[in-house]
Amino acid sequence: MAFRSATVETMAAPRPVWRGAVSRSLSLLAGNRKAAIGVFLMAMFVITAVFAPLLAPHDPNAGIYLPLLQPAADHWLGTTSDGKDIFSQLIWGTRQSLLIAILAGLFATIISVLVGITSAYLGGIADHVLALFTDIFLILPALPLMIIIAAYYRGSGVWIIITVIVITGWAYGARQLRAQALSIRGRDFLESARVRGEHSAYIILFELLPTMTSLIVANFLGAAVYSVLTAAGLQFIGLGNTEELSWGTMLYFAENNEALNSGAPLWAIGPGICIALLGASFALLNYAFDEMGNPALRSARRKRGRRATHS
Repeated sequence: MAFRSATVETMAAPRPVWRGAVSRSLSLLAGNRKAAIGVFLMAMFVITAVFAPLLAPHDPNAGIYLPLLQPAADHWLGTTSDGKDIFSQLIWGTRQSLLIAILAGLFATIISVLVGITSAYLGGIADHVLALFTDIFLILPALPLMIIIAAYYRGSGVWIIITVIVITGWAYGARQLRAQALSIRGRDFLESARVRGEHSAYIILFELLPTMTSLIVANFLGAAVYSVLTAAGLQFIGLGNTEELSWGTMLYFAENNEALNSGAPLWAIGPGICIALLGASFALLNYAFDEMGNPALRSARRKRGRRATHS
């Protein structure tokens, strides 16, 4: 009898909140065309980054050909001014460009979550202080600040680029998350957790955060788009480590060697297209999660789908 009652209780136990949020997110993603295209593009870049040694036909740093050769069977996109294979550089450059986008987006999102949601939940003086801290970073001129920091640590490597992007990119997400958290701070399920005597950290992590999953993911994807473009821009003007291979450093050397006027336009066009496609993959996923978190956008998409079906 005890065994039976325990079994009934186990079966009747509610599913964790986060598991329901994840299942809803996956079901909505499966039926979203933007998400499907974004996932396809992202999978291509991830596979290219992981299997770069197998996919690249040559050592990207080896000058084994004559300079500025046109595309051919041995070098699909031609060669650089010092005889390196552009296609191999493009494949290997995926690693650092994708790494910067993911890590910078992740760290910026973590700071946004910590500052924004904590500020809204705690309220009072803590909210005012954290909100003021966020506002200061929002009004700072991002581009001059990025250039100053990157120029001071010029040539220090990928982590300086990531740090610069995180410093200048977390505040907008924190403002969005704070506004959302303020709107649900007084909900019944949070009040119930407080009445039960749950610790504030537990309430934020296991009660509040799961209800904001789609917005947090959307903030990460938006920060990743920002990271892709910002990193490429900083490396293009020579503020990264030019000895490290990425799409941004490829553009830097292509510009310095006048690739467009030297008969090697693919040296600049190739990484430019890859940057655009990687940014588009994050942006498409961002739009999809925005639709998931915004009922008005979901209903508008359903209406467009019904009109297309009837027509």
